[in-house]
Amino acid sequence: MQRLRHWLPRAVALAGLAIVTTACDSNSIPRLGLLAPVTKQGQVTVAMWQGSWLAALCVGAIVWGGILWAIIFHRKRGDQLPRQVRYNLPVEILYTVLPFIMVGVMFYFTARDENYITKIRPHPNLVVNVVGFQWRWQFQYPQYKIHGANQPYTVVTENGAMWNPNSNVQHLPLLEIPTNEVVQFNLTSIDVIHAFWVVPFEFKRDVIPGYANHFQVTPIKTGTFIGRCTELCGVYHSRMLFKVKIVSQAQFNQWIHQQQALQSTPGGAS
Repeated sequence: MQRLRHWLPRAVALAGLAIVTTACDSNSIPRLGLLAPVTKQGQVTVAMWQGSWLAALCVGAIVWGGILWAIIFHRKRGDQLPRQVRYNLPVEILYTVLPFIMVGVMFYFTARDENYITKIRPHPNLVVNVVGFQWRWQFQYPQYKIHGANQPYTVVTENGAMWNPNSNVQHLPLLEIPTNEVVQFNLTSIDVIHAFWVVPFEFKRDVIPGYANHFQVTPIKTGTFIGRCTELCGVYHSRMLFKVKIVSQAQFNQWIHQQQALQSTPGGAS
C-alpha cells in the first residue's frame, strides 16, 4: 500500500503530461467525427473541437483521480473515521480556485477561436450573394455583375437534382470560389428560413427572410463538394442541394469570363 501511495500520484501526473504533449499538434490526433477542413476557419473549428475533447479528458482525469484517491487512501477503516479535512483552508481554497481556472482557460480559447471564425474583414477579395428559396439556391457575384441563374421553372427530381422542364437538363446550382482568397457570403431568403451549410467548411449559418447574414472563409484546398440546406424549409427540404467547386485563381478567372459571356446572351444563366 505504501508503494502504491508513493507511485500513484506520479503515474497520474505522467499520464496527464502525455495527453497534453501529444495533443499539441492538431494534426497528430483524430478529428473526432469532423471531415478534413478546406478553409482556414475550418482548421480553427477542428482545433477547437479537439481542444474541447482534450479539456474534457483532463477534467475527467482530475475528477476521477480525486475520487479514486479518496476511495483508496481515505476510506473508512474499522470503526474509526478517516482524517477529516473540512477545516483545511488550503484544500478548500483549491476546491474553489481550480474550477474557476479551468472554466477561465476554456472560455478564453473558445472566445478567441469564435471571434476569429466569425470575424468580418472590411475588404474581402470576393463577395457572393446567396439567395435561398423553396427549393433552390442562387449565387450572385456583384463584383463581376453576375446575377445568378435565370430559369423560368424548376422542380426537384427523385435523385435530388434540379430539372428544368423547358430544357430537359438536370443540374445543381454551382458555387465556384478561388483558393487563398477571402470570400464573403451575404445570405438572404425570399420565403422561409433556410440554412447554408458546406460540410468541410465546418460552419453553417441561417438564411433568414428580411435579415441579411454574413460570414467569410478563406479556402485552402481545391475540390468539389455538396452543400445543403439544414433548416426544415418544406416538402423538398432534403433535396435543396448545391455544388461547391474550390479552384485555383486562374481557373476561377476563366470561369468568371465564361459566366459573363453566357449571361450576356439571351436566356443565359450563370
